[in-house]
Amino acid sequence: MRILVVEDDPAIAFLIETILEAHKYTIDLASDGQVGLDLSDAYEYDAILLDVTLPKKDGMSVCREIRARGSSVPILLLTALDSPADRTRGLDAGADDYLGKPFDRNELLARIRALLRRAHASTVPILTWGSLQLDPVSTTVTFDERSIPLTPKEYALVELLLRNSKRVFSCNAILDRLWSEDSPSEDTIRTHIKGLRHKLKAAGAAADFIETVYGIGYRLKPIEAPGTAPLTEAWEKFKGQVSEQVAILEQLAQKVLDREVLPDWQERGKQIAHSLTGSLGTFGFSLSSELARQI
Repeated sequence: MRILVVEDDPAIAFLIETILEAHKYTIDLASDGQVGLDLSDAYEYDAILLDVTLPKKDGMSVCREIRARGSSVPILLLTALDSPADRTRGLDAGADDYLGKPFDRNELLARIRALLRRAHASTVPILTWGSLQLDPVSTTVTFDERSIPLTPKEYALVELLLRNSKRVFSCNAILDRLWSEDSPSEDTIRTHIKGLRHKLKAAGAAADFIETVYGIGYRLKPIEAPGTAPLTEAWEKFKGQVSEQVAILEQLAQKVLDREVLPDWQERGKQIAHSLTGSLGTFGFSLSSELARQI
């Protein structure tokens, strides 16, 4: 989960970042209220930790503006101003919770977990892909109910893939999502993927559970639904025939462009397109089937 920390004291900001990253949260830092507000507009955060006394724009104002823009992101105010009147002002400004400084690290973590639980109360918080499960609130990852110990970046990578389970991520896309600044090289991503695959395999996952789509990036390997094995075998047997049919259609399309189409070619093309409409749809290629129908 990604958390924005808006804190102008470098020591406190570093301490919070260290605590949260140790518990597998991805952290973005802002040292003044205006930058914090800009970041909250630019990125989707799971929670915001907001100091009250900030340069350029104070935390109360930032909180009010975030709420005025329609965002419901959980906000925890952190401040040394901890009187009942100050807490009331913060809650009235739209904050979800208020924690005074100095704070206990365990209480900070508990407050964050409580905010995240409330934020996800109306949804199913567990992310799954086959036997892989990730609980965003407890920040635990299991495979076949076996706990997998992950580094913060490995955890963030698993969460990114699970939240976008059908998307292929390039190294650059992963860097943009998981590193806010001082991004490492693409080799670092490959190292994280290698380490993650090793840990997943040790827990019982296939070696290619995280699949390399060559020339593009990485994704979770598609899960074969029950009963699709015979369909896969049939596709392997007939995909050559389908490729030949598509090649003939391409030749016909070129003849149309060259104004050389003959009636027998046109009829043959109709027959092939009709055949592809049925076969591609049966094999699960719905978009290709629709394109063949249009042809």
